[in-house]
Amino acid sequence: MTDTTSGWLSSDELEFARARMPILYVEAVPVRVDDSGEVTSIGLLLRIGPDGTVSRNVVSGRVMHHERVRDALLRHLEKDLGPVALPRVPASLQPFTVAEYFPTQGITPYHDPRQHAVSLAYVVPVAGDCRPRQDALDLVWVSPQEALSPALQSEMPGGHGVLLKQALAHVGCVI
Repeated sequence: MTDTTSGWLSSDELEFARARMPILYVEAVPVRVDDSGEVTSIGLLLRIGPDGTVSRNVVSGRVMHHERVRDALLRHLEKDLGPVALPRVPASLQPFTVAEYFPTQGITPYHDPRQHAVSLAYVVPVAGDCRPRQDALDLVWVSPQEALSPALQSEMPGGHGVLLKQALAHVGCVI
């Protein structure tokens, strides 16, 4: 993987940039698939938000300066799922959607009070042992039906529930 640590901004620099321009992100919906390639389960991270609420999230993070999208996707998958998750990033990096997050609610289904962000979203099969790292409390595997339930959807802030529905529709998991 490319060493891109020089691409990080300080907290003050990031806040300055976020206030003035969209930031590019990648998001990944980790899935387990059977031998025929059908999605059998979806991995969702449990996190505690700044306000103390527990929420479910997909893998997400910024693309750094001078970093390829593929490298950013792999870096965030390893950061959130662990070094032996064995993600199978698609050969074609065509996202299933482009999500536009705005600090103002209601412009799109996606909301991030910190910034205007543009995110390339992917469904990524993982075959290895996933152990959440960084700020995630746990990784929970749910069936496609559970992932689409209103109860679970309500636990996904900022439009991630909408993103999850789009991901599942993209891979043919609609109920």
